[in-house]
Amino acid sequence: MDRLLKNAIQTRQKLEMIYLDADNQSSHRIIRVLGINKNIVKAFCFSRQKIRTFKTENILSIGPVRHKRMGA
Repeated sequence: MDRLLKNAIQTRQKLEMIYLDADNQSSHRIIRVLGINKNIVKAFCFSRQKIRTFKTENILSIGPVRHKRMGA
């Protein structure tokens, strides 16, 4: 995951993430990673339209944004 996050910083690639919040609720987020500090990811969250911090231990899944095909 570290390699993916570091690469996303350099390329400014958007990532799709499933995240477990403090209330144990999962959420789907689209983020742009701004920085990594130990086990914290600082990113712009497109869902909330602001910069947020995420604990790496609460990231359930993360990867490049998958584009949906039209008519599929």
